[in-house]
Amino acid sequence: MSELDDIAVTTIKGEQTTFGKLADGRVTLVVNVASRCGLAPQYEQLEELQRTYGERGFTVIGFPSNQFLQELGSEEKIEEYCSATWGVTFPMSERVKVNGRHAHPLYKELTGVPDAEGKSGRITWNFEKFVVSPTGEVRRFSPRTKPDDPEIVQTIEGWLPA
Repeated sequence: MSELDDIAVTTIKGEQTTFGKLADGRVTLVVNVASRCGLAPQYEQLEELQRTYGERGFTVIGFPSNQFLQELGSEEKIEEYCSATWGVTFPMSERVKVNGRHAHPLYKELTGVPDAEGKSGRITWNFEKFVVSPTGEVRRFSPRTKPDDPEIVQTIEGWLPA
């Protein structure tokens, strides 16, 4: 159980839930996604992680954001693009803001976590990644760090049940 668990999340289908219910006690990779971003091919690696580790207690949760002006105009279009183009099966939220006064509460919490270089604060671009343990420990990775980077994979494997 972590302090992030009670944060309200609206799914891409408009259902009200919480981060804790979406994460469901699993190691979770939280990533702000955008369909028109040059980093969108990372969807393929995110889905591969979901398929590789999903049955062992892991999930990706995508948070579409148009804060960098690279996301499609509706949840339906985002869902269709992700499914048709990348075969995405992991849960996704409605479009959210990741920075500023109106940032989603989950991102208000996560952006306080420093990355490997000790930098915390604003999300710098689409596809910034946060690996969250079932107990609420968080590791932050830059947008350019690919989802299948050995450091991310080691973090996931280290937090999965034996």
